[in-house]
Amino acid sequence: MKMKAISQDTLGGPEVLKVVEVDRPVPGPTEVLVRVEAAGLNPTDWKTRASGGILRMPPPFVLGWEVSGVVEGSGVGQALHRPGDEVFGLLRYPQGHGAFAEYVTAPSRHFVRKPASVDHVHAAAVPLAGLTAWQALVDVAQLEPGHRVLIHAAAGGVGHLAVQIAKARGAYVIGTASAAKHDFLRGLGADELVDYREQDFAEVVRDVDVVLDAIGGDYGQRSLRTMRAGGTIISLALSLLDPGLHDRAAALGIRSEAILVEPDQAALRALAALVEAGRLRPEIAAVLPLAEAAKAHELGETNRTTGKIVLTVPH
Repeated sequence: MKMKAISQDTLGGPEVLKVVEVDRPVPGPTEVLVRVEAAGLNPTDWKTRASGGILRMPPPFVLGWEVSGVVEGSGVGQALHRPGDEVFGLLRYPQGHGAFAEYVTAPSRHFVRKPASVDHVHAAAVPLAGLTAWQALVDVAQLEPGHRVLIHAAAGGVGHLAVQIAKARGAYVIGTASAAKHDFLRGLGADELVDYREQDFAEVVRDVDVVLDAIGGDYGQRSLRTMRAGGTIISLALSLLDPGLHDRAAALGIRSEAILVEPDQAALRALAALVEAGRLRPEIAAVLPLAEAAKAHELGETNRTTGKIVLTVPH
């Protein structure tokens, strides 16, 4: 059987993305087949489209890692999900791309039940960005009540979810963002905000326990000036990581880590519980149909959106 997907034959700009017909995937042992209702976009999508990403993948390939949809079938040995279950999850990153299509397959434990309180669009905005924030703040930094957290690009896809996760953990949250986004972030619970266009955060922020840096470049080194000894800085932009950051942090008694997101059923369930409790709300910047994936990429590459862009998949 065939299905529609967004693919590309060459690396390049958004114009290389095309609607194609490909074979519908068949679930292997312990895998599920999911009918995609919505798929979230992340910066890794347009970076991979242009460069092949971390793995330097040669085209053709179908991008997308965040999925919300309905279970249609299973491979042998899969007993967690049943046909008709509404699920959301993260395809294995970076190897398991393919969400920008009508159907995907993945290990059953990469999905959990979709929170009933939100639609597929909002659910699809959570997995990659939410797990990135959770794994950085909770698993790596071991965030505790009262910790002071500095979140860069706080209104972005990862950032705005990180703000809410940190608040749910009882942290004091400081965010960097343009002034136009400060009211939005205050509404999410941010305690202190710095307009990076008008102020150098490194001059005004102090005594930070945890830094979440999705920007890279000199942000890491500058962030060290805001931190307490014994703190943790987590870098998400690996391709833009300052090669001297780890050594400089170590000299100051600060832990420096660079991470990639991984599928994580327990953490995804924790995120779903926060969504159900009304404590985690993904902001949707735009919703476009699958066929307009190129337009979605163009919008994302402006780096001016608040929250997430999501593609919907008509059936």
